[in-house]
Amino acid sequence: MNPNIEITKSSGEKVKFSLEKLRASLKRSGADADLINQILDKVRDELYQGISTKEIYNRAFALLKKKKSYFASKYKLKKAIYELGPTGFPFENFIAAIFTYSGYKTDVGKILQGTCVSHEIDVVANKNEETTIVECKFHSEEGRNCNVKVPLYIAARFKDVKQHWDSKPHKTQLVAGYVVTNTRFTQDALQYGNCVGLKLLSWDHPKEDGLKDKIDRLGLYPITVSTLLTNREKQFLLSRDVVLCRDLIGDAFYLDHLGVSETRKERILNEIKQLCNS
Repeated sequence: MNPNIEITKSSGEKVKFSLEKLRASLKRSGADADLINQILDKVRDELYQGISTKEIYNRAFALLKKKKSYFASKYKLKKAIYELGPTGFPFENFIAAIFTYSGYKTDVGKILQGTCVSHEIDVVANKNEETTIVECKFHSEEGRNCNVKVPLYIAARFKDVKQHWDSKPHKTQLVAGYVVTNTRFTQDALQYGNCVGLKLLSWDHPKEDGLKDKIDRLGLYPITVSTLLTNREKQFLLSRDVVLCRDLIGDAFYLDHLGVSETRKERILNEIKQLCNS
């Protein structure tokens, strides 16, 4: 392999191909070392100057799916989160679920009064007599990062709500404002957010505790990771607020409603159970 092969990211930026980055993403799928090496060998043979990250991803995904569908499901996690769009509401439910499974009591789309105006907050999370407000910035297109305007705007809303909150008696203390995105923050956004005390959560930030890490640790995979459900079926389930794979295990009757055959239903549930327990 030519060590100077450049690949094209979804943003259009050209970077040197990293075998180790691809290895790390395959490792997260749960695939063993032998399978990972087989896939790396095949992908490496097919590289050419300027190949897109999407093409590399599609090739690796196809090879994983051929071996075990739930490996492929874990591998497609990032893409699956983009598929929660386009409204962003399923993403808010998904983030609420992450907080719920982390020990919080959550409300989605709650109106909180500020000193100046009232604000509809994406997720309000309570734990240990402390309240956290969470604003979600969902992007349905790859390559679009969260710039400094987002934490600027959220910091202003948080300040307005907190001023009013602190002026009235409450059972809990309003302690934190969160900005959550399914993409990445620009350097300016990170710098500003950290400076004003906002908590920032993105695909890979904070390091080793980003969105992808929390999802893997909690086993909270969105329904869109399934390689066996069709897009129509996924959209139907999302419209019924079935956002997590583990929700479908408890509400399998939705598959009957969709007219899924018993054989296929068994395969879908088996894939999901393997994924949630892996």
